[in-house]
Parts: sequence; C-alpha cells; structure tokens
Amino acid sequence: MKPSSLIDALDEAHFGGKAASLARSLRAGLPVPPGFALDTSHVEAVFDGHTEALLHLRVDFIGLAGPCAVRSSAIGEDSEGASFAGQHVTILNVRHEDHVVDAVLKVRESAHTESARAYRRTLGMDEVPRVGVVVQRMIEPDCAGVMFTKNPLNGSDERVIEASWGLGESVVAGLVVPDNYGLDAQGRVLRRTAGEKDIALRAAPEGGTVEEAVADELVSALCLTEEMLAKLHDLAVRCESFFGKGLDLEWAFADGTLYLLQCRAMTRNR
Repeated sequence: MKPSSLIDALDEAHFGGKAASLARSLRAGLPVPPGFALDTSHVEAVFDGHTEALLHLRVDFIGLAGPCAVRSSAIGEDSEGASFAGQHVTILNVRHEDHVVDAVLKVRESAHTESARAYRRTLGMDEVPRVGVVVQRMIEPDCAGVMFTKNPLNGSDERVIEASWGLGESVVAGLVVPDNYGLDAQGRVLRRTAGEKDIALRAAPEGGTVEEAVADELVSALCLTEEMLAKLHDLAVRCESFFGKGLDLEWAFADGTLYLLQCRAMTRNR
C-alpha cells in the first residue's frame, strides 16, 4: 500500500475533495506545492499500525525533502455544500518521518470528534467519517491569505482578498485583522484597507508554528504590492477558467513566487 502522487489523487470517493481539487489544479498547471495523498483505506491502515502503510508513508515524506503540511481531505469536505471549516485540523511544519505518522493520526482523530460528527449530521451526511490525507511540502511565506473570486456577501463580480504576514492560518483562524482588497473583474484595484497585523505565524525550528510579534512599522502596512495583486488576479482568472466562477482560494507568496494552497467552490454552509 503506497501513497499516490498528489497529481494522481483525482478520485474524490477515495481521496476526498481537497486532494481531488489539488490534483486537478496540478493537472491544470496551477502553482500547487508538491505532495502526495493517502486514500481513506491507507489512513485506516496507518491507524491500525499496518507496517507496510507506515513504511511507505515515511519513505514518501522523506522524498519531499523538507518540512510539510498535513491536511485533512475527508469525503465530502471542501464541497460547495460543506467546507468543514474549523472542524478538521491541519498540522503544519512537520519535520521528521516519525512525526508525519502522528500528524496523520491527529488529522484522522479530528474528523471523529463529536463536533465534527454533529456538523455532518446537520448536513444530512453519513455520521461515520471517511478521511483521506494530503501531505505537501510546506511553503514558508512572506505573506499569505485567502481570495474569493466573487464577493461572498453579495455575489458581485469582485475579487475579495484578505492578507497578512507569515502563514495564512493567522487569517483563517482570525488571529489578526487582515488587509482587505477588492479587485474588479479586470483586475483593477477597487479598495485597499490596511489591517492590524500585530502577529505573524511562522515555522518553528523544532516543528510546528510560533507566533511572532510584527515590527511596529509593518502592523498597519499593506503587505500586497500592485504586482502581487496582479498575480493574484491572474491566478483567479486561471482557476475560474478550469473550475468555474465563485471560488475560495488559499494562497501564499514566498520570495515573490505565488503558490496556490487550496481551490474550492465558495461554500453555502460553513
């Protein structure tokens, strides 16, 4: 039993929605970090301590040659009707092959909590979760955040971007007031509103993340330049050409390079 290269994890019924979306993004030539995916049976084999499953997980982790992010890809997750936002954990900055096993188990465990099961019940989904896992080389960004390719409040044809220093989890988890930008359908800037970004999540040398204080002069400084906004607009256009209108993207800039970390339909139920 071996993990699948992320680009081959197309079967949503086995690998989950997040892995399948990232696989399609890679096949479309979008800038997704490299990685691999475990299908639901492989995750259960890791949980059961299956020797071959554990071995191949460690070997493929070593093959990524650097710190990784371990993310849930449950069946039904990241669909238009269910995001599972805040339900399933993401383990960032995994640095050792033994720790990747623990990270996969933590992701699986998060899908079996009572709150995650209750969320499934409210959506009329099978209460017993089936969990795939994505393991990707982790980007250590200068800034990161989210982008909605349509305005999530009124559905207008406007890109809405939120950004902060460091890892984008600070935006997703509400740890800062991020910068807010609006672009029209042609990429023209409609709005720039500086946030209060007093902390940044960074990779810790021993693994995991640490909150760092942001320099005073950067707390209220805009973290996206005109060139970066243009790159984000171009990414939105490319994603919508493959996946249709109304997308929820997570992105990161590292040394001037833009990476796509997630591409899913904007969700009716959060």
